[in-house]
Amino acid sequence: MPDAETAALLRVVLDEVCASISLSDTSTRTNVASKLLETVKQGTPSIDDLRQVGRQVLHQPRTA
Repeated sequence: MPDAETAALLRVVLDEVCASISLSDTSTRTNVASKLLETVKQGTPSIDDLRQVGRQVLHQPRTA
């Protein structure tokens, strides 16, 4: 579980990256959040790295 500062950063990036995604589209938002969390667990990414990862998730075709 990320510390409070990291969790706040993840929320900001998630909200920014998903600004055009409906709040009711929880599947997409969850997918982006999951990938952001994986990225944080792999190291200490910058906010720009997190934004890039989030955007990449949105542009990848979803698998079933």
